[in-house]
Amino acid sequence: MRLSDLRGRHVAVWGAGREGRAAVTAIAAHGPAGLVVVDDSANFLTLPWEGPLADAAPLVTGEAGFDRLAAADVVVRSPGVPNTHPWMVELRRRSVPVTQGSALWMADHADRTVGVTGSKGKSTTSSLISHLLTAMDRPNVFGGNIGVPLLDLPEAELYVLELSSYQCADLTDSPRVAVVTALFPEHLDAHGGEREYYRDKLNLIAHGPHAVVVNGADPRLAAELGDRAAIRAGSPDTTHVASGPDGTQWFHLRDTPLFPRAVLPLVGRHNEGNLCVALAVLDALGVDVVARKDSLAVAVAEFQGLAHRLTEIADPSGLTFVDDTLATSPYAAMHAIDAYEGRPLTVIVGGADRGLDYSPLRAHLADREITVIGVPDSGPRIVEALSGLPSVRTELADDLVAAVGLSRKLTPAGGVVLLSPAAPSYGRFRNFEHRSEVFAQAVADTAR
Repeated sequence: MRLSDLRGRHVAVWGAGREGRAAVTAIAAHGPAGLVVVDDSANFLTLPWEGPLADAAPLVTGEAGFDRLAAADVVVRSPGVPNTHPWMVELRRRSVPVTQGSALWMADHADRTVGVTGSKGKSTTSSLISHLLTAMDRPNVFGGNIGVPLLDLPEAELYVLELSSYQCADLTDSPRVAVVTALFPEHLDAHGGEREYYRDKLNLIAHGPHAVVVNGADPRLAAELGDRAAIRAGSPDTTHVASGPDGTQWFHLRDTPLFPRAVLPLVGRHNEGNLCVALAVLDALGVDVVARKDSLAVAVAEFQGLAHRLTEIADPSGLTFVDDTLATSPYAAMHAIDAYEGRPLTVIVGGADRGLDYSPLRAHLADREITVIGVPDSGPRIVEALSGLPSVRTELADDLVAAVGLSRKLTPAGGVVLLSPAAPSYGRFRNFEHRSEVFAQAVADTAR
């Protein structure tokens, strides 16, 4: 289904946030017979619905919204509306067509798009791909789950998109190059279970992409792919890290050394894998990676990394505060913790409670000396999961601001305070950017 297919039809947009606003603007331009917005989760964080948006589509809130959804010819849901929502279940039962802005956009732009998803690494990898393509004289527009709805993107010859599992779920067209960085259980409450989550995530590659690029080192992803044809970055037959001409670790394309690992400014072995995936994508798009290896090395060295992903905040105390608010699962937090191995470490965890299993985090910290501070809502449950580990000190704080203050008292000089919450931001914050803002402000306010 394309945007143009909505002309003359009655459309209900479900969700009044960033994605819903973009959908209303885009759909209204195509002349629907009727357009309404439904928000069943309005609260004190909800932005006002006014001006041109209100002129284009009335807003219906609360339980009355379901009747408007059920009466529509097409429902366009925001990514935050879970498959398990009772209204979604009933709409499917009634065979009401449900799509998303990402699917409407992809139907018209798939052949010009690199789409990146994954349970971990999609933000950094998609950003690296966009950055390196620009350096290789391949201008592109970068958007998606980074905060720019697809329907707000300008026209371009090439797009690089970070796509969440929610955005992938309703796609009926795959991007030209479909990229998957990792798979582990996440967002199970929204998808209905582990199998359903993997299904929705891998829907990105289900509709005829020209090339599939994956992280070949991820065991669960390998198991889900089976013998499907894919470029498996990290393997010797494509991009990988191995001993180079000087005896140190180098990035390679097959047998050819490209540049030293030390060129990449990002910490952590997982970021080596992210760059291997990005280089494999460039190779799949026809960039002569070997001929341009020197220019690529310069571009890699200049890569600044993403805000909110292992972003260090300067502090006069000598402590290193690190914003990793995008780490919304235990597995993501584990990678972040590993990046600071060897330094005294305090980790702040907790956020919206999706009922995740935190036993993998417990196993990962079993032999690690570390302090963990839990904040609502899931923080107490995470702390409980870590109870009894002999070298793990656990504390609770009333909120993120209090946790930052407590971390200053508990973290030794020269240590690291890492916000890697292993849980999403919604509920107490507008979005992940808001959580980062609160963290950074708390670091500044408590500095001595």
